[in-house]
Amino acid sequence: MAAGNSRLKDTRRLSRRSVRTERRLFLADGPKAVEGALSAPGCVVEVFATVAATEQHPDLVAALPDGVPWTLVEDRGLASLSDSVTPAGVVALCRHLDRPLADLLSTPRRLLAICADVRDPGNAGTVVRSADAAGADLVVLAGSSVDAYNPKTVRASVGSLFHLPLAVEPDAEAAVRAAQAAGLTVLAADGDGEVDLFEADELLAAPTAWLFGNEARGLPSELADLADHRVRIPIHGRAESLNLSTAAALCLYASARAQRA
Repeated sequence: MAAGNSRLKDTRRLSRRSVRTERRLFLADGPKAVEGALSAPGCVVEVFATVAATEQHPDLVAALPDGVPWTLVEDRGLASLSDSVTPAGVVALCRHLDRPLADLLSTPRRLLAICADVRDPGNAGTVVRSADAAGADLVVLAGSSVDAYNPKTVRASVGSLFHLPLAVEPDAEAAVRAAQAAGLTVLAADGDGEVDLFEADELLAAPTAWLFGNEARGLPSELADLADHRVRIPIHGRAESLNLSTAAALCLYASARAQRA
């Protein structure tokens, strides 16, 4: 256990985005995240766990790939790796999952989500989770979006970050053009869109890339103008708008339903 504790100081530095980016490593905190990480081939470098968590999660120990250490650490040391109020006692050290967008689009895709300048880690993680649930092929974090490997993003994805391909593209316009070049129709989620989501089945049945904007500002006009269509979710009650992650879930599921009809 002492040897495990001695490595925690260096691992703790991954709380900083700059270090995560430089090393292309991040932490997956909690049993659901660790389970997801273990399901992704080659992702997990090491698992740190308390004695209690090891006894509580024998399924995770059994899923450990050959050559990946399961390292016992003290409760206090494990807590230093977690930003959770109540640490679950198990954290995986993982390799970054993202791949170049051009590589991922070289395979035919039917449904993907492009998040442009999405800054809230909870929203980003929830969009990833919704995309996974809807059967999307790919998620792109574009522009100045939050770090995909922010602990809150990883936690909000509830393991889905490990289930589907991910690209990080600093140029949001380039992401849109790449999707179009790959044969996808780009639909901008826009409250003032000319197309009603619930009257767009024919449009949604085609291979689609949904474009979602910033939580507070939405999509900048120059980016929305690049989309093939702007699609609005009708508001039947008195709410002014929908939360980004809720809107994304509705759009992605509408496409999933139309594509499977």
